[in-house]
Amino acid sequence: MPSALPPLPLPASIILETPAVLRQLAKAHRQLAELKGVAGTIPNESILMETLALQEAKDSSEVENIITTQDELFQGDAIDSEFPTLAAKEVHGHASALKLGFARIRAQKFIRMEDVLAIQNTLLEGKRAGLRTMPGTVLKDQISGKVVYEPPQDGDEIIRLMGNFLDYFHQEDGPDAPDPLVRMAILHHQFESIHPFYDGNGRTGRILNLLHLVLHGLLDIPVLYLSRFIVQNKTAYYHHLQDARDSGNWEAWVLYMLRAVEETSRETIGQVKAIRELMASAKQRLRTELPKLYSQDLLNNLFRHPYTKIEFIERDLQVTRPTATRYLDQLTKSGFVRKMKIGRTNFYINEALFGLLSK
Repeated sequence: MPSALPPLPLPASIILETPAVLRQLAKAHRQLAELKGVAGTIPNESILMETLALQEAKDSSEVENIITTQDELFQGDAIDSEFPTLAAKEVHGHASALKLGFARIRAQKFIRMEDVLAIQNTLLEGKRAGLRTMPGTVLKDQISGKVVYEPPQDGDEIIRLMGNFLDYFHQEDGPDAPDPLVRMAILHHQFESIHPFYDGNGRTGRILNLLHLVLHGLLDIPVLYLSRFIVQNKTAYYHHLQDARDSGNWEAWVLYMLRAVEETSRETIGQVKAIRELMASAKQRLRTELPKLYSQDLLNNLFRHPYTKIEFIERDLQVTRPTATRYLDQLTKSGFVRKMKIGRTNFYINEALFGLLSK
């Protein structure tokens, strides 16, 4: 039988904010605050949600060995459910789940169990959705196949632990409360240890990380590339998760997550600034070279969709198909986009933006 998983908060005897953690906290908060400010300089938040949040979905899926290319990713059309590969479809499903959770957090200022279930259901498109009710789930070493952890098996216990998880998720700052970034690290460990679903635990847990940052005011929109650090340090991620369970080494786990926040914040700041510069340059060129064509909505479209197409222009600008076609032909002729036919669809690629996102 698995050992009982204790509820949160962790016992007061466990010192979470050690000197090393406090030093790393200062670095993480500094970078995260700068990212929050820089992200606010992009005039339309959907630009970052359709590019950087989609990149986070791609990296989070890669942790689970769901691999897609940038080209396949941006050829996808979530509205019409048209995707070049199954992996691209799954990544877009992840992005849709993130957007759903973000919309609910923003509207409600809290998250309920039904919201977590809706996130997982959206992520998996209803397949194997819902809390575990049957025993038999174990976590194995990816190389040896050896069982390394057995999460709670009883359905009622999982429900109780998830209720406790959500209570801690909403804990307010105070003199006795750990820093919200430390709480995020503890929450992520607890969620992965509860392992409440048959499938989608890792991806749902990483979505909840970003929603926690938004809920507690550390970000306005969930565009942190947190999963990229995990992809690049995957072995350490699983090692520290298990080490905290086995030996109570919480400092190493918290430091790992704080370094992830610091480094990915710094990288994302660079990405946002570069997008802003590309947009400013394209705006100036459009106003100068194609003044009759220029509109903010057109500029936004070119930066929401690295691979745009006639249907995207029609939807975003509310124009007819002939008008959308004429716009894209003029943009191609002036070098703003490169036309490429894939199958029966003409895509118009913002190569500067695509190159930036593909680095």
